[in-house]
Amino acid sequence: MPVAISLSTGEAILIIVLAALPIALATFVLGAGNALSQIGKGPFAVEFDSDLPPRIIDEEPSEPSQAREDEIRQMLEAKAYRQHVRGETPLDVEAELGKLLEDRPAPTLSSDRQLVEEVRQLVVARNERRVRQGKEPLEVDAEVERQLRELESLGQ
Repeated sequence: MPVAISLSTGEAILIIVLAALPIALATFVLGAGNALSQIGKGPFAVEFDSDLPPRIIDEEPSEPSQAREDEIRQMLEAKAYRQHVRGETPLDVEAELGKLLEDRPAPTLSSDRQLVEEVRQLVVARNERRVRQGKEPLEVDAEVERQLRELESLGQ
C-alpha cells in the first residue's frame, strides 16, 4: 500500500520559499553585478572632466578668443533675428560685437560704493570686538583697502 504524504498549507509555502530563495539570490548577484557602477550614468547624466578617462578629455581650444567671439556673434545674430521677426529695428551685430570685445579694464571692487561701505562696517565691527578683547584696533581705511584687494584676487 502506498503511503500518502500529506503537507499542510504552511509547510508547502515554506518549501516553495526555501526553493525559490537560492534562485532569487543567484539572479540578483548575476543581474545586479554592475548596477552600482551604473547609477547616475543614464542618457541625461551630467559628466564632468574628472569622470572621464584621461584620453577622452578635450584639449583646450587653440584660439579661445576666436571661439568666444563666434559664440557672442551667434547670440547677437539670434537677438537681431528675433527683433526683425517682431518688426523692431534689428541690432547691428558688428557694432555690438565690437563694443563687447573691446579691451577695457575690469572694474575694481573699490569703485562700488555700497561694497566699500559694507566692508567698512565690517572693519568697524571687528575693531569694536578687538577693543573689547584688549587688542589694538586696526586702521579702518587701510584694512578696507586690504580686504578689497583680497576680494579682487579671489577671482584669479
